Amino acid sequence: MKERKCSWNCHCGGESTGNETPHHRVGSDGEMTLADLPIGVSATIVKVLPEMRGKKKFADVGLVAGTELLMEAHAPFGGLLRVKVLETSMALHRDDAAHIVMKPEGVLK
Repeated sequence: MKERKCSWNCHCGGESTGNETPHHRVGSDGEMTLADLPIGVSATIVKVLPEMRGKKKFADVGLVAGTELLMEAHAPFGGLLRVKVLETSMALHRDDAAHIVMKPEGVLK
């Protein structure tokens, strides 16, 4: 995935954090992983990568291609993410979220 700077109003402000790597990894086609989705941004799941452990478990709770979700929060030390799927909020590990490819839709206010 070729990287570019994020374009959302997140805490990084869409700028590099002083390093050469951007704060969020965004592909040239605008796709990113769920682990890189900024807080307050809604997105649609494009695909779940096959090497993800527990793929069926996440399909059972609605994390499948075509599902829209909203990133609600990141844990302070980066381990867990809270996402809203339909009317349910759920937490998942950042390692698992890195295997879910998303197409961001924009910032919800």
